[in-house]
Amino acid sequence: MKITSAILSAAVLFGLQVGTSIQASAAKNEPGKTLKTILDRGQLLCPGHNGSYRGFAEVDDKGNWKGFDIELCRALGTMILGSPDKVKIIPLGWAQRFPALQSGDIDASVKLSEWTMSRDTDLKLQFTRPYFFGGTQFIVHKKAGIAKASELVGATICGESGTSTIRHASDYLTGLGIKYDLIQFEKQEEAQAAYTSGRCDAFIGWGPNLAVFKLDAADGPENNVILPDLIKMGPQSIAVRQGDDQFLDVVNWLLSALLEAEANGITQENVDAMKAKPKNPTVARLLGVDPGLGDRLGLSNDWGYKVIKAHGNYGEIFDRNLGAKSPYKLDRGINNLWTKGGVMYSFTLD
Repeated sequence: MKITSAILSAAVLFGLQVGTSIQASAAKNEPGKTLKTILDRGQLLCPGHNGSYRGFAEVDDKGNWKGFDIELCRALGTMILGSPDKVKIIPLGWAQRFPALQSGDIDASVKLSEWTMSRDTDLKLQFTRPYFFGGTQFIVHKKAGIAKASELVGATICGESGTSTIRHASDYLTGLGIKYDLIQFEKQEEAQAAYTSGRCDAFIGWGPNLAVFKLDAADGPENNVILPDLIKMGPQSIAVRQGDDQFLDVVNWLLSALLEAEANGITQENVDAMKAKPKNPTVARLLGVDPGLGDRLGLSNDWGYKVIKAHGNYGEIFDRNLGAKSPYKLDRGINNLWTKGGVMYSFTLD
């Protein structure tokens, strides 16, 4: 009994020491290289688009950037610098986003970037947890009478250079033994215009974006068909430079915080009430009532509160830019919370 008691006492003492050590180490965490650069500069640099990628990165009639990716970048700016106004959006094409990240012209590529092995290894990039899922598909003119991708024999296909959808189309059609012509354009508008004019029989693209394009197609949505073939399901992630794990942590925990807020019913409207009376310890940590969420990242402990106050939760950002409160009315589908039939979930905020 004495030996057991001694072991238990030692275990408790060790647990207390570990807890104290964790708290001390969290309090000592300093900003990593990228985060320090952003804090010293007082501005976060993110990519926009060299044109309009509707729903994700586009310019409104007043010349202001908007869209799902744009707002996620601004949420990151709020997390780090306390305000979405401290974000600079730099117009970049698909092929420019990674060189701009590698050179330091942008701090993170919040620009629908599929996590691929070559980008991870050859380009020396790191990717966050996926923040959006969508598949590569074809859209065709209804009058062509094409019902599936295997019927695209001899077709001329338009696509955007610098995107993984081009590679997916090539791999898929080659695998089917189909001969085709592929025309690549630097800008989405150019590719879509070529398709609309009839220069191309099909346009290869990312499913959610094709759905947006179809809604306001020049010849009417009823005259265009998105083929059912799902060429590739692509996890879209935020890319950062390799070698700065601390900054990767910052971006990952932003995404988890937005999803955790939605799971706990915390909204832009009720966040103050939730902060005043947290319903559970997770909410208390998320909103900065209990310390730790910022200390571990080299940020203020109330960054979660600031982000939700300025932007709302993941679902609110989706609805505002792509869903029910946007012109596009896209369904959440697979991008819904796991409790609602989707695959999105938060990592544990403890």
